[in-house]
Amino acid sequence: MAVPKKRMQFPREVMVGSDVLDDAPELLRSVGIPPGKVSLFSGPTTMRVAGERVLEALEDAGYEVETHEVTGSTVEDVKKASEHVERVEPDVVVAVGGGKVIDVAKVSSHRNGLPFVSVPTSASHDGIASPFASIRREGRPYSEPAHAPLAVLADIEVIRNAPERLLKAGVGDVISNVTAVKDWKLAHRLRNEPFSEYAASMSKMAAKIVMDNVKPIGKCLPEGVKKLVQALISGGVAMSIAGSSRPCSGSEHLFSHALDVIADRPALHGEQCGVGTIMMEYLHDGDWKRIRETLRRVGAPTTAEELGVSEEEVIEALCRAHEIRPERYTILGDRGLTREAAERVARVTGVI
Repeated sequence: MAVPKKRMQFPREVMVGSDVLDDAPELLRSVGIPPGKVSLFSGPTTMRVAGERVLEALEDAGYEVETHEVTGSTVEDVKKASEHVERVEPDVVVAVGGGKVIDVAKVSSHRNGLPFVSVPTSASHDGIASPFASIRREGRPYSEPAHAPLAVLADIEVIRNAPERLLKAGVGDVISNVTAVKDWKLAHRLRNEPFSEYAASMSKMAAKIVMDNVKPIGKCLPEGVKKLVQALISGGVAMSIAGSSRPCSGSEHLFSHALDVIADRPALHGEQCGVGTIMMEYLHDGDWKRIRETLRRVGAPTTAEELGVSEEEVIEALCRAHEIRPERYTILGDRGLTREAAERVARVTGVI
C-alpha cells in the first residue's frame, strides 16, 4: 500500500542556556539569515525584559530592525501583524515574548511566506516550537496551522525571572500530554484516526521528564527550568511529527478552552490544563493521584478555588468541553458528561 506524502517542519537550530539573548545574530546567521531586515514582535513588558536586548544585539550586528507590539492573539491582532509584515517586507520575523506574541508571529509570518524565530520569555506553554497557534475568534480560541520556528533561542535567566506562576502553568501544559496521548489512542481505536507511535512516545517522554524533575523545576533552579523548556520544545516537535496538535492536546485542553468561554475570570491556560488532566486521567482510569501530587509539589493549582473559578464553572466546563472541537474525539465522547457525572468526577478528584 502506498504511503501518503507528509511534510514535517522542525526548528533547524535550538539554543538554550543562560544569558544567550546576545547570541541572536549568531543564531540568525547559523540558519542562513545574514544581516538584513527583521520584524521584531514583542509585548509591552517582554520588550523591556528581553526584546530591547535582542534588538540592540541585532542592530549592532548590522540588522535593520522594525518593531511591532503585540497585545493580544485575536484575528484582529493577526491582521495588524500581517499588515506590518507586508509593509516592512522583512527577511525574518523574530518573536520575543510569551504565547500570544509567538502565536501571532507564527500565523502572520506563515501567511506571508516568511520564517520566524521563537525567543520565549516564559515557559508557560508548548507553543514555543509547535507548528500550531491559538488564535481567538469571537471570544473563543481556535487552533490554526502555521509553521514551526526556523530556530528557537531560550534564555534560561529570562525565563527564570518571569512570574513564577507562568513556570507552573508550563508544568501543567506538559503534564497534559499524559491524557492527550490516551485520547489520541482512543480516537485511533474507535474512529480509525491516524496515530503516530513516535510522536506519542516523544510527547509522553516530555511529560515524564517534567514529572521526574518536579523539585528543581518547582525551585526554579536553572537545570530544572532547562528541562521544562526542553520538554515544551519536544512537545512542539511531537506535534510537527503528528501533523496535528493531538500529541499534546486532548480532553484536558477542551476543558480548559470551555472554561475560557464560561468563567468570569479564567486562569492561565496551562493551569487549567493541569487541573483538567487530573480529572481526565480519572476518566481514563489512570493514576490521577500522581498527576495531582506532581502539580501540588510544583505549586500549581489542583482545585477550582486555586484556579480562581467557581465550582459551578468547573462543572459546566466539564459538561460542555466536548462541544469545543466536535471533530476531536476524546474520552468525553460525542455527548459529553452528564451534570451528575461531571460533579462526581470533580468531587472524587478533589477539584471541587
